[in-house]
Amino acid sequence: MAATALQLTPEPVAVGCYESKVQELTDVIARHSFRFHRIALGHLRNAADAEDAVQEALLSALKHLYQFRGQAKMSTWLTTIVVNSARMKLRRRLPPVQLAVDETDGQRHFSLEDVLDARPSPEQAYSKREISETLAHATSQLSPILRKTFQLRDVEGLSIRETADLLGVATGTVKARLARARTKIREAMSKSIR
Repeated sequence: MAATALQLTPEPVAVGCYESKVQELTDVIARHSFRFHRIALGHLRNAADAEDAVQEALLSALKHLYQFRGQAKMSTWLTTIVVNSARMKLRRRLPPVQLAVDETDGQRHFSLEDVLDARPSPEQAYSKREISETLAHATSQLSPILRKTFQLRDVEGLSIRETADLLGVATGTVKARLARARTKIREAMSKSIR
């Protein structure tokens, strides 16, 4: 039994490293929990689902903390996990089906408006997909710095200050990068629409 316990105990250096990661994770959660919730809420549009997504993300982060290599800030790593958790939760949702029933005379009556499909038409879906693909292509043309700034601010909805904190730059730098990114995307999209 002692041999098994000895085999399962990590080396002292690894334990210290893991403990420092746990402490860093705890600090990041304390500083950014409101922002994580806001990001999830922006994706899900439901406070309860957003809270669930954040909790799932934090549990996943703790479970996979050993995989964090420090190539990015831990807050950026956690933000990515929160976004992915919210997106997964969104994918699992089934669209609610509701039918209005009029029983004033004791019988059920359905009107055509009650059963019409509220989803976009194939033309609308194609148009939206085409715009999304054009935007994705235009975004991929950006330098990594501009693309990350654009993603944090315009896609994930972070504030200028939050974006600056995550990137480790001044707010003026974020504004300048954002302006350049938006201009380049606008130019790329206008060329592809012509």
